Amino acid sequence: MPLKAVLFDMDGVLYDSMPNHATAWSEAATRFGLTMTPQEAYLHEGRTGHGTINILAQRHWHRDATQQEMEQIYKVKSEIFNTCPAPLPMPGAAELLQSISRLGLTIVLVTGSAQHSLLDRLAKDYPGIFAPERMVTAFDVKHGKPHPEPYLMGLEKAGVQASEAIVVENAPLGVEAAHAAGIFTIAVNTGPLDPNVLLDAGADVVLPREGGFSQALELIQQRQGTTAAE
Repeated sequence: MPLKAVLFDMDGVLYDSMPNHATAWSEAATRFGLTMTPQEAYLHEGRTGHGTINILAQRHWHRDATQQEMEQIYKVKSEIFNTCPAPLPMPGAAELLQSISRLGLTIVLVTGSAQHSLLDRLAKDYPGIFAPERMVTAFDVKHGKPHPEPYLMGLEKAGVQASEAIVVENAPLGVEAAHAAGIFTIAVNTGPLDPNVLLDAGADVVLPREGGFSQALELIQQRQGTTAAE
C-alpha cells in the first residue's frame, strides 16, 4: 500500500523531555508514599498519567487509586515537571518533520501526554506541522499506550489504513501500541534503554539517538520509492 502518513510520539521524540518526566514522577511518587525510580519512569513512558498512578497504587496500596488520588498525584507531578528547565526540541526532529511534510505525507501526533506546557509549544517549535484535528493526546483516549487505541485513533484522524502508515516512537509502551495497531514502527532510542527492550516490544527497526532521525527519513523515502517503483 502507498505510504500516506507518519505518526509521531511527542516525549522523547519531538522533545528531550523524558529526564524532566522521570524526575517529576519520582519526586511526586515519594510525596505520596509511593516509589518510582527515574529509570522506571522510562518504562512507563507513553502510558497515561492516571494509568501510571494506578500501577503504583496497586503495587504499594494493593488497590486502585481513586479518581481524587489520581488527580492529586498528577497535579503534583505536573507542578514539579513545570519547575524543571524547559525541555528543548529533540535535535533533528524539526528537519525530519519538514522533510516529511515536503514529501506530501500526513503527519499525526499520538502522545500519552496531558502536559499543556508541551502541547502548547508545538505550534511555536514546529510551525505548520501539527494541525489540532490531527492530534491524539491523553485527553482523547480511554485506553492509553500500550493499548492500540491511540494509534488506531491516529490512523482514523489521518484517514489511512495501518499498511499506509509508519510510526516514529522511542518508548517500549508506544512501540507495543503501534505494533498492536499493525503499523510499521521505527524506534529511535533517545533514552537510556537497551535497544533489545524496544525490539522485544515489537519495533520493526531500532535506530540510535545520534543520526537516528536522518536514518528514519531514509527509511521513509525508501518506502515511498518502493511504492513508486511498484
